Amino acid sequence: MRKRPVTSAAAESNPSSSNVAGDKKGPKISDGNVKVVAKRSPWVILALFVLLVNGSVAVYHYQFENLPHPLTAAQAGKRGFSEVEALKHVQALTELGPHPVGSDALDKALKYVLSEAESIKKNAHWEVEVEVDFFHANSGANRLVSGLFKGKTLVYSDMNHIVMRILPKYVVEAGDYAILVSSHVDTVFAGEGAGDCSSCVSVMLELARGVSQWAHGFKHAVIFLFNTGEEEGLDGAHSFITQHPWSDTVRIAVDLEAMGIGGKSGIFQAGPHPWAIENFAAAAKYPSAQIVAQDLFSSGAIKSATDFQVYKEVGGLSGLDFAFADNTAVYHTKNDKLKLLKPGALQHLGENMLAFLLRAAASSDFPKSKAIEQDGTPTGDAAVYFDVLGAYMITFRQRLANMFYNSTIMQSLLIWVTSLMMGGSPAVIALALSCLSIVLMWICSIGFAALVALSLPLVSSSPVPYISTPWLVVGLFGGPAILGAFAGQHLGYIILSKYLSTTYSQRYRNLSSSVKADIAKLDSERWLFKSGLIQWLLLLTLGNYYKVGSTYIALVWLVSPAFAYGLLEATLSPARLPKPLKTLTLLVGLSMPVLLSAGMIIRLTATMIGTAVRFERIPGSNPEWLGSVIIAVLVAGFVCLTLVYLLSYIHISGAKVPIAVTAVVLLVLSIGAVSFGLIPAFTDDTARAVNVVHVVDTTGRYGGNEEADSYTSLFSLTPGNLIKEAEAIGNGMVCGSQKQPDFVTFSVKYGCWIDKDAGIGWDKSDIPSIHVEHDRKDENRITEVSLDTKVSTRWTLAINMEEIEDFLLKDAEGSELIPVGGKSSADGWHIIQFSGGKKAPTKFDLKLFWTNKNVTSKEAGAGELPLLKLRTDVDRLTPPAQDVLGRLPSWCSLFGKSTSPHTLAFLSSLPVGF
Repeated sequence: MRKRPVTSAAAESNPSSSNVAGDKKGPKISDGNVKVVAKRSPWVILALFVLLVNGSVAVYHYQFENLPHPLTAAQAGKRGFSEVEALKHVQALTELGPHPVGSDALDKALKYVLSEAESIKKNAHWEVEVEVDFFHANSGANRLVSGLFKGKTLVYSDMNHIVMRILPKYVVEAGDYAILVSSHVDTVFAGEGAGDCSSCVSVMLELARGVSQWAHGFKHAVIFLFNTGEEEGLDGAHSFITQHPWSDTVRIAVDLEAMGIGGKSGIFQAGPHPWAIENFAAAAKYPSAQIVAQDLFSSGAIKSATDFQVYKEVGGLSGLDFAFADNTAVYHTKNDKLKLLKPGALQHLGENMLAFLLRAAASSDFPKSKAIEQDGTPTGDAAVYFDVLGAYMITFRQRLANMFYNSTIMQSLLIWVTSLMMGGSPAVIALALSCLSIVLMWICSIGFAALVALSLPLVSSSPVPYISTPWLVVGLFGGPAILGAFAGQHLGYIILSKYLSTTYSQRYRNLSSSVKADIAKLDSERWLFKSGLIQWLLLLTLGNYYKVGSTYIALVWLVSPAFAYGLLEATLSPARLPKPLKTLTLLVGLSMPVLLSAGMIIRLTATMIGTAVRFERIPGSNPEWLGSVIIAVLVAGFVCLTLVYLLSYIHISGAKVPIAVTAVVLLVLSIGAVSFGLIPAFTDDTARAVNVVHVVDTTGRYGGNEEADSYTSLFSLTPGNLIKEAEAIGNGMVCGSQKQPDFVTFSVKYGCWIDKDAGIGWDKSDIPSIHVEHDRKDENRITEVSLDTKVSTRWTLAINMEEIEDFLLKDAEGSELIPVGGKSSADGWHIIQFSGGKKAPTKFDLKLFWTNKNVTSKEAGAGELPLLKLRTDVDRLTPPAQDVLGRLPSWCSLFGKSTSPHTLAFLSSLPVGF
């Protein structure tokens, strides 16, 4: 038997090395030099898929679902953390039911927290000082410059908070610098808030008890803030930072939040200074943190905000933002309840936080200055951070990350350029065709998955039928995404192999056509594998350019497969002619990427599925299929990014047909389960988000000369029509887009309504009034308006900034709530959101400064947008609204947020031409 000609290892290690890039004057090759390898067994491909799926699930389980055992008080000891004790606080708070701002239930919740704080003070270590302050905040206004509240002013009044400071008695300077741990006691009106955020408050109480036994060894104070008004616009955090005397001592802020219930509470925002995240990484027993979540949150892809934004923007602080993120579909609904809180969830957060506080409060290098300068510039280098299996945590500075990325990019480009220069035009064309396979893979994968998403409203009663069973997306979108990805890549493979076969025919004329075809297939397989490196190199370059924290993922998915390929396919296999890719190359190349990203990918997908419950921020404004299309594109994107290497192994195997058949079967079974209602879209524990509002509308009736238009409105933030719900309610409820109430913060483009008994539960004295007290009409027009919100201490006012240049808001006693200057707008409106306690004012004076336009244009009025739009909310369940709620299916739940109306809402307006 003849020996094969052998080249140096370097020839194959180059990304473009192959016969296409070989020497034109190389050794003469004949059929005797070539051993054609049979197709790769389909069982090998099946085993690889099974291993990848099971490995990914295992990574997800250990990273996000492996919770510590709950400890009793006896097991934890005086200085430890006990979930059993913390759960007692959760139970006590949730038994009060929903406790929004201004409710009697919130007063009781604050009384309970105050009592527990006093108990902690009484039982603290004798060398530890515990100070408890029942803090009543003065009226204030919060204007955030970015994120969810851009173009808004958040005004508050009559807010109460509980502040507890723990520090050593005999360390005089300990009170100069402090760590703030914060969460909110209030809930939305729609749920009892076991997760959001009674769980956080309970963890803080148990932490404070433990810290009170340790603090005699501290060098710095720990402040626990139990605030209210977070659900109404981060009011509690703002009032503490701007009004409480202890706020000047805070250097590190830690916010505890929930966008679901239970599971691991992970860090989803950190910084901007890396001190806190680095110390957390060094101290935490069960670290859980992903900078990917921070990138998504800061990009605006997740429409939400936390108190941490206030601490950064207003307080100039750095720190950590934690959140429970399991079961995000229950967020702000009736299902945010104690029974869904997983055992071990509080223990996980409590032990991590206790370890961090013990380390940070005793640290000798504690930050002595604010983390953000007055001009908004961070004082330190940002950190890149992520955990590995929830057991280890890796952090490194962005500057070091840039060095890694730049070095990898430059080396990759050098190797590719050198290889292409050696290979000449055939190598360049082969590279271009392999990149074409990537493009086709993305197009077909997204196209197939999106096509299924588009068809869901035709075969299912809900366009998002997978909410209660998130794993259903594996069949609905994962199956077609894999099928499309393989089909697109296979098309590129066919084109590439034909080109290579033609090239070989010209170069090796003494080889038989069948041998040249086989060699072309083997070489095409290698080019497809290497095209995956190009894909991740592009992402690495973009992430590095835009300084995206999660760029490390692209680095791992590029370097690990490239190393495996270079070692196993080139260095250890220096053959001139290509051979089939080794299975070991794939296993070695993907082990590290799967370990670092599989769990995060599954968690992110689950989170996005949960948020589909509240996808429609303006109900009826989007096609009902849009939410599913977004999730389908997300799934297809993950398939194309992560399976690009594995798919390249299938083209010369016998697994092509089995893969296609399996994907189709999964899709058919999933569609069948959805079509025949075998898997319900919603359940009692995973409910559809709806709002039932008794609307009293006097819009367009300035002066009150006509009767108000009153009706009970039903709308949903979850995609899909309300036919089933309307049928269950009956009594003449009508659905459509004919009646579109404008709730100031959003409009309902599609909903249902019923006029039956609409005049019951309110009277004319409840209707807010807008009255023009004075209007000076000259080139500097100024209008003075009085507002009376009557029975409401929660209201929203929109000011038309196309007509108004600036404004001033005072309460009836003359206290200035919003000064002149610094106004921003969104879509031409500036929104004022007001929330207050029972003693909050209800009468206000608004001075409007018009833009410098012709006065007569202001008097034209007719057909123009109103000058002012006002909505006042009342947390009162009227008989008509109660009747609708009583007839709703059990798988529906009211949904609450800062912009949602309560169950009784009054709408008023002032026309431009009043």
